[in-house]
Amino acid sequence: MSALPQTGYRPHMAQYTLPDLSYDPASLEPHLSAAIVSLHHDKHHATYVKGANTALEQLETARSKEDWGSLVGLEKALAFNLGGHVLHSIYWTNLSPNGGGEPDGALRAAIDDTFDGFASFRDLFTQSALAVQGSGWGILSWEPIGGRLLVQQLGTHQDNHVIGAVPLLAIDVWEHAYYLQYQNVRADYMKAIWNVVNWADVSKRFDAAQA
Repeated sequence: MSALPQTGYRPHMAQYTLPDLSYDPASLEPHLSAAIVSLHHDKHHATYVKGANTALEQLETARSKEDWGSLVGLEKALAFNLGGHVLHSIYWTNLSPNGGGEPDGALRAAIDDTFDGFASFRDLFTQSALAVQGSGWGILSWEPIGGRLLVQQLGTHQDNHVIGAVPLLAIDVWEHAYYLQYQNVRADYMKAIWNVVNWADVSKRFDAAQA
C-alpha cells in the first residue's frame, strides 16, 4: 500500500466543512429552483457535515475511554453522515448552469462501450434512481478492479455501495432534493436534472479515477 500524502492530518483535529457552491443557486433555474438549492445546500448538506464531525469526536471519546459498547451506533452514524457529506459535495459539482447535453471524449467512449450508447445509459440511470425505495442516490461509478463503469442504487447515503467503486456522477433522490419544486413526482425531477449535469466535471472525475 502506498504511503498517504503528508497533509498534516490528525484524526482528533480534522474538521469537515461545508463547501461553497461555485454558482448562484438561482442559476440552475428553471430545472432546480433557487429556494430548493439553497435549502438543500445550506441546511441539509450542512447537517451531514455537522453529523460527521460529531461522530468523529464521539468515536475519539469512546476510544480514549475504552467505551466499546457505543461503537456500533457511532460507526453507523459516521458512515451515514460522512457518506452524505461526500455525495453532496460531488452532487453540487456535478451540476452546472452550463450543463446538459451529452459527454464526449474518453467518458463518452466508456459509456458507449459499457451501456451500448448514451441514451441506453441515461435510461438505466434514470430508472435505477426512480426505483430507489425511499431515500437514496443514483450513482455512476468507476470500479477499478474490473475496470468498468457501474450504475448503482444507494440506499440512504451508504447502503448498497460497491466497496472501492469511485463515484463520478451522484444524483440525490431524497425528497429534500426535489419535493419543494416537483412534490412527489420524482420522474419529473430526474427528467429535469439531465439539463444541468456538468459532464466536464464527471469526465474529470473519470480521468482521475482511472489514474
